[in-house]
Amino acid sequence: MSDNSPGLGKKLENSFERVLWSLRFIVLLGVIFGAISAIILFVVGSFEIFSVLNEAFFEVESHLSHETILIGLIGAIDFYLIGLVLLIFSFGIYELFISQIDIARSCGSFTNILEVRNLDDLKNKILKVIIMVLIVTFFQRVLDLDMASSIDALAMAISICLICIGVYYMGRHNI
Repeated sequence: MSDNSPGLGKKLENSFERVLWSLRFIVLLGVIFGAISAIILFVVGSFEIFSVLNEAFFEVESHLSHETILIGLIGAIDFYLIGLVLLIFSFGIYELFISQIDIARSCGSFTNILEVRNLDDLKNKILKVIIMVLIVTFFQRVLDLDMASSIDALAMAISICLICIGVYYMGRHNI
C-alpha cells in the first residue's frame, strides 16, 4: 500500500497543476470584453466627431462656437484614448497569460507599443495612456472654464506648468 501512495500523490499533484494552469484561460474574458469595449469606445468617439461636424457644417440653425466644437472633438479623443487603454490591456494580458500574438510578429508590423514582457510593462503602458487621457480631459475642461478673475488664470497657468513638468519627467525617466 505504501508503494502506491507516492505515485498517487504525484498524479494528484499533476492533475491539480494541470487544472490550475488551465485556469489562466479565464483572462480570455478580460481580453474579449476589453476588445469589445474598445470597439464600442472607438465607434462612440467617431459618432461624437460626426455629430459635431454634422452640426457645424450641415445644420442651418447651428450656432456652435469654436470652444463648443473643440470640446466635442476633444471628448471624442478621450473616447479613443480610453479605447486604446482597453486594447493595450487586452493585448497585454493575452500575451502574458495565453500566448504571443504570432500574426503580429510574422507580418513585421509588431511594434514595441504592444509588446508586453511582464505586468510592470503592461502597467506602465496603460499608465502613460491614462495620463494622456487626464491631460486631454484637463484641456477639455480648460476650454469650458469661465475665468472670472486673474486668480483663475494664474491657477490655470500653474496647472498647465505642472502638467508640462510631469510629462517632461515621465519622458525623461521612461515611465
